[in-house]
Amino acid sequence: MPTQAGTTRAVWIETFGGAEVVQVATIPVPAPTDDEVVVRVAVASINPVDWKTAEGKYPPMGADKLPFVLGRDLAGTIETVGSENAEWAVGDRVCAFIGTDRGAQSERVVVKTSELAKVPDGVDTDVAGAVALAAMTAWQGLFDHGGLEAGQRVLIHGGAGGVGHLAVQFARWKGATVFTTASGRDLAFVRALGADTAIDYETERFEDIATDLDLVFDTQGGETQARSFPTLRKGGMLVSTLEPDAQKAAEFGVRTVPRWHADPDAGELAQALGLIADGQVRVEIARRFPLDDIREAQRFAREGHPRGKVILDLIQ
Repeated sequence: MPTQAGTTRAVWIETFGGAEVVQVATIPVPAPTDDEVVVRVAVASINPVDWKTAEGKYPPMGADKLPFVLGRDLAGTIETVGSENAEWAVGDRVCAFIGTDRGAQSERVVVKTSELAKVPDGVDTDVAGAVALAAMTAWQGLFDHGGLEAGQRVLIHGGAGGVGHLAVQFARWKGATVFTTASGRDLAFVRALGADTAIDYETERFEDIATDLDLVFDTQGGETQARSFPTLRKGGMLVSTLEPDAQKAAEFGVRTVPRWHADPDAGELAQALGLIADGQVRVEIARRFPLDDIREAQRFAREGHPRGKVILDLIQ
């Protein structure tokens, strides 16, 4: 039987379903192995993958994985260090985007050292806890999959959202010409982030404004994705967090990548944190909730159209 490092309160599900299956439970914390640490979590992030997972709609987390803790990203301080971790010390401020074999919405979490990034001075813990999954989704979508380069033209859908507001800033930092869609109330916000052209999706047709694009970054799918194909130049790229329409892509002579999920990458996360520390990227926090209000936090993140990120406070 594996050794334990005490117990922790965590967001726990034992069966798939709606908000009613999400609970706060006390569970064991495994002791860290040589290449792991235990992080005392201060802040975890709320992401769409959380409620998709709870509903059984996230394929990597099937019924065979139940029960488990929700959440993929966190920030806090190292509480316990494995026996061969000279690089890390108790008390280090860290953040991480962790694998699906563990959950981040917990007061204590075992984290692999390959997932850890140190939080730079000047980066608030709330910001560090909000950023990892969203930043990796934006970074990997734009650069690893989309190959975005300086001087190219990119359309980012949902530029005021958790992923979108970081994608706008990463694309601006790269030197791209940035188009983004947002609601009317968020147009000034996305312009302040660096969008060259902000499009009100409630009153304007983005395909009439954003044209001859090199890249579309899509987190919406459906009709929004379908209308995005003609905005691309021949040979342009559509990168989507939802399955791209291969028939549409062929019709318009554009490229796509198969549906993908962001992967933990401590090096890329450290780059993103560096941009935040330098003041080149800001992280907008829409609202924070205590751990015991996890159902309300998920509801707000899902239905409230928040600007930026929603976070969970795990410090009592």
